[in-house]
Amino acid sequence: MTAFTKQFGEYDAATGTWSIPSYFLSLLDSLNYIGFAVGLVIGSLFSQRYGRRLTMFLMSCYALITATIIVTSRSRGQLLAARILNYVYIGIELSVVPIYQSEIVPTQVRGFIVGTYQLSIYLGGLIINSICRETSSLEGNKSWMIPFGLFYLIPFCIMSLIWFIPESPRWLLLQGRIEDAEKSLKRLRQGTISDDEIAAELSSLQVGLDIEPEKGAFKELFQGVNLKRTAIVIGLSFFQQATGQAFASQYGAVFVKSLDTINTYNFTIITSAIGTVICLWSNFFNDKIGRRKLFMAGSIVQVAALFTMGGLGTASPTTTPEKTAIASMMAIFSAGFGLGWAPLTYVVVTEIPALSLRDHSQRVASLTNILTTFVVAFTLPYLLDDGYANLHSKVGFIFGSLAVCDCVFTYFCVPDCQGESLEDVDRLFHEDVPVRKFRETHLPSLEAENAKVWAEKEIKSDIHILGQTNGSKNFV
Repeated sequence: MTAFTKQFGEYDAATGTWSIPSYFLSLLDSLNYIGFAVGLVIGSLFSQRYGRRLTMFLMSCYALITATIIVTSRSRGQLLAARILNYVYIGIELSVVPIYQSEIVPTQVRGFIVGTYQLSIYLGGLIINSICRETSSLEGNKSWMIPFGLFYLIPFCIMSLIWFIPESPRWLLLQGRIEDAEKSLKRLRQGTISDDEIAAELSSLQVGLDIEPEKGAFKELFQGVNLKRTAIVIGLSFFQQATGQAFASQYGAVFVKSLDTINTYNFTIITSAIGTVICLWSNFFNDKIGRRKLFMAGSIVQVAALFTMGGLGTASPTTTPEKTAIASMMAIFSAGFGLGWAPLTYVVVTEIPALSLRDHSQRVASLTNILTTFVVAFTLPYLLDDGYANLHSKVGFIFGSLAVCDCVFTYFCVPDCQGESLEDVDRLFHEDVPVRKFRETHLPSLEAENAKVWAEKEIKSDIHILGQTNGSKNFV
């Protein structure tokens, strides 16, 4: 927006134009991840101790404060500080929302529901880009203040409605609040399944916690079978960002504007609409098709788009049709990202950790995600701009190579967990089932497993009592 550029940019007397300097773009799109990381850690620890609902309520109250700081910004310093502070809210949101979603929904639709976290990001982007397109023609600072002012809307709605939804039954069970967990589960399932089925599900949740060997200590993430789970979570979080989604989402508009071939606002609306539709399709079908297939398909599309974009950028000079094709490749890349890695990363990283380690695991996953995004966002202006590496669209070769690596990682390391309860996923790991065989492996019911555990405990107890009795006889 011209008014935004004039307010926060610099005037170039030689060209007679305003522009935002590369160093400030780099700071604006990288330092915010400091707030992101802080929010993530605070939100995760608070959510683990005080519950999901209270965390979401307080983060929404905080968001109203940061929205005010953003809207009233008139200097680069205030804008930068406001963005960092606002990302504290986003970090808290990431630490609690996907976990809460995975904990409250039935197994059959877990992939769809948790995937809506990314869908909401796409849909929000589509709405705000459409609004920005309309306000861009307004005179003065209201052209960018109106979109920023919409930051008040969602936090206010969450603040007002959060106490009408139940707390996570799994979190309540971890706190030993069995009666509250039962009430919560009934509110979540009432009218969809019978009371007997609700009771059976609650029993399964309790059994899953009873037979789980983990005690909830952070160090357990890196011990035994949990080390493999943590490695998968870190790998997924790294590759989600390492293939350059920040290039399309954060720098896409700036880069397309530099190509001077297509209206920037139209392009962002088109890519947001494509991402929304593709992500919605992925959410609908990932519980049927499987996570691995969609991850692989999305990776292949990303590889093709990124290498094609890089190849087109090798021409000198780049013609208008080639520039248009480069912009098209960015849109196709976004479609591939929306097909697999965008929504499904959140699905898988919340369903494979041990039940008592879920908050710890989400913290590690999200910090990995944030660190990777920070590195990509910070280096992009220097990779793209003429005064530095001057790669322009040839960055596709870098991100395309990383996309090849995420294909290999998916094939060997990502499990298919659809159709399995969180408790059964935990058992699959403890049974040492290879990740590529999760979908075809069938386990005995949790009730049978619980009976086996109690039988083993009784045998050990009998042996202990017998040993004490024999010891007493020998003493006499």
